[in-house]
Amino acid sequence: MSAALHLAKPEHLDGVLALVAAFHAESNLATTEDHRRAGVEPLLNGHPYGAIYLIGPTRAPIGYIVITFGWSVEFGGMDGFVDELYIRPAVRGRGVATEVLTELPKTLATAGLRALHLEVDRENETAQRLYLRTRFKPRENYILMTKDL
Repeated sequence: MSAALHLAKPEHLDGVLALVAAFHAESNLATTEDHRRAGVEPLLNGHPYGAIYLIGPTRAPIGYIVITFGWSVEFGGMDGFVDELYIRPAVRGRGVATEVLTELPKTLATAGLRALHLEVDRENETAQRLYLRTRFKPRENYILMTKDL
């Protein structure tokens, strides 16, 4: 199965929101339609801090990945964060996520990205194996901490 990536655009809003809603429901994230729209719509309209890629055909995507951008002195420039990655349950286990997490970082590196980060649930061993297989690794002595504003 091909993990063709397409940069999501404003005309993909409804489809992206449906995928995000499915991911949030599966992950037990208590978000509202307005909250999801506020997170998605600016990225589809070209906000420079991130991008959403549809996975598979744009008319019937099988998933999506959201990459957000930042800056790191430690890594020597622009870095990114895999904010969300979702593959429809019916097509999981076919190598799609592996292909996305192998090929997209190469493309981002040619655009100047120096590092790509992600977070994973400590209990989700399947996702951890995927991330290790695609050359992500835990950072010794570091944990992700968050402050809601």
